[in-house]
Amino acid sequence: MERFVFVIGLFFLLTGFNDEKPLVFPSVKNDSFKRGEVIEFKMNYGIFTVGRGAARIDKEYHKMNDRYCFKVDVTGKTVGMVDWVADVNDRWGAYIDTAALVPHQFYRQIREGRYKKDEWTYFDHQNKRIEVKTLNNKTGKLKPSKFYDSPGYVRDMIGGFLYLRVMDFSKLKPKDTVTVTGFFEDEFYKLKILYVGKKTVRVKFGKVRVLHFKPLMPKNKMFDGENSIDAYFSDDRNRIPVKIDAEMFIGSAGVELTNYSGLKHPLNIVK
Repeated sequence: MERFVFVIGLFFLLTGFNDEKPLVFPSVKNDSFKRGEVIEFKMNYGIFTVGRGAARIDKEYHKMNDRYCFKVDVTGKTVGMVDWVADVNDRWGAYIDTAALVPHQFYRQIREGRYKKDEWTYFDHQNKRIEVKTLNNKTGKLKPSKFYDSPGYVRDMIGGFLYLRVMDFSKLKPKDTVTVTGFFEDEFYKLKILYVGKKTVRVKFGKVRVLHFKPLMPKNKMFDGENSIDAYFSDDRNRIPVKIDAEMFIGSAGVELTNYSGLKHPLNIVK
């Protein structure tokens, strides 16, 4: 299931309150999402639905490091017969600066059968440093922290794809690329994303006009080649992830939007 949540995280990617430390936190214009947004999805393996999940932006602002933040939670859980075997119930979350769209904290609570992982990542943007804390499941106490020197304004996966949603794609042409810099699992990455063009895809509630992207994946043991993922974001001011298709070494998998509420703008559904 964590690999499915990773795929979500690949999409899964703000104005106001910009009077605090303006030299440290540059303001990023946001007209794509707001508090209270909920996106629900299903995860498929082949023709079977193997999981369901949701991405939620809390209805209230939160404060961290004296900055106003969006609190975002992404959950994923196995369903049906798969749940009897895998029993996955994962939760990822982040506190994202409302002005700069950078994370102050990112956390994971992984529950996959007997495997458990509780991890908190703290971003000190002013001093360009990251601290990662992990819980020792045997003792119930935190392990010694790990520290990393980081580039300026580095993002976690959630913050990275929220930032992707607010980018100006109006001047993009097919085969153009954009880059998102991030930090995940002890590594920094620069993910290049190829813009393919516009199209229409069908989901549960109808046809939706979308922007088609291909994250250019580095060589890995999960996905089958550089162009193994197709991501579709709504072609409107929301830019919500509508559908993701992935070719993996173990077969075809995907994520599909099933329900939504609290969007900032109407979804671009074909009538």
